Amino acid sequence: MRYIVIMAGGSGTRLWPLSRQGTPKQLLPLIAGKSLLRLAFERSLASVPAAQVWVVTGAAYADQVAAMLPEVPAAQILGEPVGRDSLNAVAWPAAVIAKLDPDAVIAQVTADQVIEPIDTFAARLETAFAVAEADPAALVTLGVLPTEPHTGYGYLHRGDPVAGFPGAHHVLGFTEKPAREVAESYLAQGEYWWNAGMFVWRASTILEQLRVLVPVTYEAVRELAERPERLGEVFPTLAKTSIDYAIMEPVARGATTGLVVAVGLDVDWRDVGGFASLAEVLTHDRDGNAVSGTVVGLDAHDNIVVNSDPASVIGLIGVSGLVVVRTPQATLVVPIDQAERIKALVANVTAEAGAHYA
Repeated sequence: MRYIVIMAGGSGTRLWPLSRQGTPKQLLPLIAGKSLLRLAFERSLASVPAAQVWVVTGAAYADQVAAMLPEVPAAQILGEPVGRDSLNAVAWPAAVIAKLDPDAVIAQVTADQVIEPIDTFAARLETAFAVAEADPAALVTLGVLPTEPHTGYGYLHRGDPVAGFPGAHHVLGFTEKPAREVAESYLAQGEYWWNAGMFVWRASTILEQLRVLVPVTYEAVRELAERPERLGEVFPTLAKTSIDYAIMEPVARGATTGLVVAVGLDVDWRDVGGFASLAEVLTHDRDGNAVSGTVVGLDAHDNIVVNSDPASVIGLIGVSGLVVVRTPQATLVVPIDQAERIKALVANVTAEAGAHYA
């Protein structure tokens, strides 16, 4: 049977103060009044019924997730006691689902992306499912057709087509967030796709790769599938690492008998990781400001302005190139080209003003 696991962990620090402890970005109503998690769930329904959707999230958010997705059975919301990166957000659900259904085929998708149109995404996911079902060795990743030499995304190197599956290619290797000139060369070559961080595989296949490459984690998640009451004791001991670093990159290099395949996503894809990407889905006024909430400008242009405090108004005069964010708890003002420093600022806010504001 086919399943979809939505990865909805993380704190979304780069969207502070919108995203804070207890209110991570995937649960905020950022897009037309809907959360990124809700949008991811609705996309999933184009491929599988709600009864075959699982969510892995932080334990602190599990109740909020359940309220936001009442269609998902409560037992299928897995709450991590601590964040241990994407490898464990993949491995633990795979072990749990495999115990229930040894023949399970799982699509592991994210809750921090905006993808349109849904029917195209569902069609490409169908291809990925078909590849995984046809070849027990296949680890399928989804690659987004790049539109610019973006330096904030990982890339995968596309190889020969996979016979019988239009749009599917063998993967020759991965590159993490390349320098500008490298990204430009990738775009010019036309052989590289953005790494979307979404995967499709048989549960048994990913668990076998885990057994070979990360045996300690393999034994741990298998134990958690058998003895879920040990979650709080075992999960924090798992190695904190990404699925790309631990599994996908070694397999692509030939470390195991596994086979890495990519299916191209010819969709409008936005990874909402920070304010620059969020701005792409906000309303723009006549002066080029990306705005949300009550905002009034005078000779202000090309700013990103988000006001989530319904009792206040943001006024701007003669400024450009700023991110201005107002919430009831905190206010942020930063030049757009320095927004990558927000994570460091949050650490300072925690230390100097208190964790309540972070």
